[in-house]
Amino acid sequence: MDQVKIGKFIAGRRKLAGLTQIQLAERLNITDRAVSKWENGKAMPDSSIMLQLCGELKISVNELLCGEEIMDNYKEKSEELLLALTKQKEEADRRLLSLEILIGVFSVIILLGFDFVASFVDMADWLRFVLIGVGFIIAMIGVAYALKIEQTAGYYECAKCGHRYVPTFKSVLWAMHINRTRYMKCPECHQKSWQKKVITKE
Repeated sequence: MDQVKIGKFIAGRRKLAGLTQIQLAERLNITDRAVSKWENGKAMPDSSIMLQLCGELKISVNELLCGEEIMDNYKEKSEELLLALTKQKEEADRRLLSLEILIGVFSVIILLGFDFVASFVDMADWLRFVLIGVGFIIAMIGVAYALKIEQTAGYYECAKCGHRYVPTFKSVLWAMHINRTRYMKCPECHQKSWQKKVITKE
């Protein structure tokens, strides 16, 4: 989506409605600074007020996200918008999967660091147990968060039927795995196979 184009479209429709930035902001219960950011292409309207904004500007959500009025080319514009949103999701999923690696590595480093301190620094035995326990808990929280990212970002592809889907967290948690390839049951063909992580739905 072109935020600058959308911003100019919002500004044009606001002026057409005879509203100042302050007046539009008051109707939406937001600050005029937020409206200014939209119109300058620095931010997008929040989804919670998008319908109300479209009502004030007398446009559809599709027109807002396209940054132009849609008439005869409605189907073409809808497909373009769908492709743009799909591309944005894929990019977001790639960034999340990169973040998953960082979280996993950081969690292991924390665990090893706490264990190192507990093993080589002179302290009471109870404090050693506390340090090891705290390190283990922090590491497990990090691993669980990384696993949640892996579960929701992208899809798993069944090696038997090629179906791509988002599994449950429980399925991912208990599945045997080699890196991001997991041995799971496909909800489509109901067969177990080694399923690879992929970014795209098709």
